[in-house]
Amino acid sequence: MNLPVEPPVAPMLAKAVKRLPPQDGTLYYEPKWDGFRCIVFRDGDEVYLGSRNERPFTRYFPELVAAVQAELPPRCVVDGEIVVVSGETLDFDALQQRIHPAASRVKLLAERTPASFVAFDLLAEGSEDLMAEPFSLRRARLEKILGAASGSVRLTPATMDERQAAEWFGVFEGAGLDGIVVKPGDIPYAPDKRVMFKVKHERTADCVVAGYREHKSGPIVGSLLLGLYSADGRLHHVGVAASFPMKRRAELVAELAPYRMDDLSEHPWGHWAEAAEGGATGERAAQRLPGAVSRWNAKKDLSFIPLRPELVVEVAYDHMEGDRFRHTAQFRRWRPDREPDSCTYDQLDRPVAYDLADILGGRPANR
Repeated sequence: MNLPVEPPVAPMLAKAVKRLPPQDGTLYYEPKWDGFRCIVFRDGDEVYLGSRNERPFTRYFPELVAAVQAELPPRCVVDGEIVVVSGETLDFDALQQRIHPAASRVKLLAERTPASFVAFDLLAEGSEDLMAEPFSLRRARLEKILGAASGSVRLTPATMDERQAAEWFGVFEGAGLDGIVVKPGDIPYAPDKRVMFKVKHERTADCVVAGYREHKSGPIVGSLLLGLYSADGRLHHVGVAASFPMKRRAELVAELAPYRMDDLSEHPWGHWAEAAEGGATGERAAQRLPGAVSRWNAKKDLSFIPLRPELVVEVAYDHMEGDRFRHTAQFRRWRPDREPDSCTYDQLDRPVAYDLADILGGRPANR
C-alpha cells in the first residue's frame, strides 16, 4: 500500500458536552452514528479497514472491501462508521455478531447481515494528504466523491443550520442514532485528539440491582448488574452501572453483602451459564441474561456475584439498543421508595420511529 496517509491512524475524537454549541459561522453538525468507527484505506485493489484501536476490521467485513473497491476513488483514505441496517433502523447487536473468528461464519454473516459504511471525513485522495487542511475543505471534497452515493458506502448528512441540527437530535434517534457530532470547520484532522464535540441523549430509569461483577483490580465492585421486568414477569439483564471511585467500590461490597445469594439456581439469572454455552431453549433463550462470551476479549470474566433482586437504583442512560442500554449507565441514587417489581420496560421513553433511508438521502451541508 502506497498512500500519502498510511495505516494505522488513530481517529479524531469528540468530547461530550451537555447541549449543542451555538453556530459561530464555522460549525458543522452531523448525526452521531452508532456503529464501529473505521478508517478506510484504499490503494487500487488493496483495502485496509482500520478500527478505533488501530487493529484491522478487514477480515470481518469482506462485503465492505468489495464495496470500497467499487464505490470509492482508486486511492483514498476515508474516516467513517461501519453500521448494520435492519429494516428502518441501525442494529448494533447484529453488528457485534460480525466479529467472529471462524472464516465460514464471517462469510455467512456477510450475506445475512451485510454492513454499510457511512463516510464523514476525507484524509487523503490520490496523492494528496488532506489531514492538515480545514474540515470545511475536506467535507467539500468528500461531497464531490459521495454526494450522489446510493450503494453500501454513503455520505453522512451535515448541516450548518443550528435549528436543523436541533431537529435532527430529536427525530433521528428513532432510526437508532444517538446524538449529534459538532465539528469546527477550520480544524485539521487531529488523530486521537478530542477536538470535536458530541451531544448525546440522557434519560433516567429505575432498575433492579440483581448482582455485581468484581473489579479487575480485586474483590471490590466493578459494576452493578441492572435488570428490568418484561410484561411476562421475567427479569432481563439490561446493562451495568459503573464508574465508581475506588473507595466507593470497596464500600459497596459491605453494603451489598446482606443481599448476596449462595445458591445461584434460585436467582432469576441462575441459568445464564447454560444460555451462554448454547444450551438454553424456548423461554430461557428469549430472556436477556448477563452471561455471555465477550467477542472482544475471550478471556474476560463475565461471571457475577448474585444478589437478591430487592434493591432499586436510578441510573442515567443515553439510549436503548433493542431491550438493553447501549452504553454503561451512570449511577444516580438508590431508590428505597421503589418496589423492584415496578421496574419495568414501560417506564422507558421510546423515540418516534424514523426511517434510516431518509437520513442517508440527505443533501450536502447548507452553507
